[in-house]
Amino acid sequence: MEKTFVEMKLFQVRPDKLEEFETKASEMFEEQMKCEGCVSLKYFKRFYTIDGIELGEPPRELTRIVKCVKYYSFWEFDSKENYGRAIKVFFERYNKELQKLLIAPFDINLGYSL
Repeated sequence: MEKTFVEMKLFQVRPDKLEEFETKASEMFEEQMKCEGCVSLKYFKRFYTIDGIELGEPPRELTRIVKCVKYYSFWEFDSKENYGRAIKVFFERYNKELQKLLIAPFDINLGYSL
């Protein structure tokens, strides 16, 4: 299997901004998928936890918001060079708007797939 360059973002969204964030995520998804070298992109909202369950049981659904709602994105590229060009466009286009929806700047982790 060929290694790809991967970015994982954590978004800690303000509880009163969930609908705005999900609308923005749909818009971002469409644009991000058009980036040169983009292999795949996924967004997901944290709905479940394994805290407090017996191993082997299904995860437990989260029932309340404590401080924020966590969303993640997984963006995969054919090269780090194409990623570098894409993230520049992402920051220029979306960073300012996104920061208004979050309790803290989003966290980015980068590396090659195994």
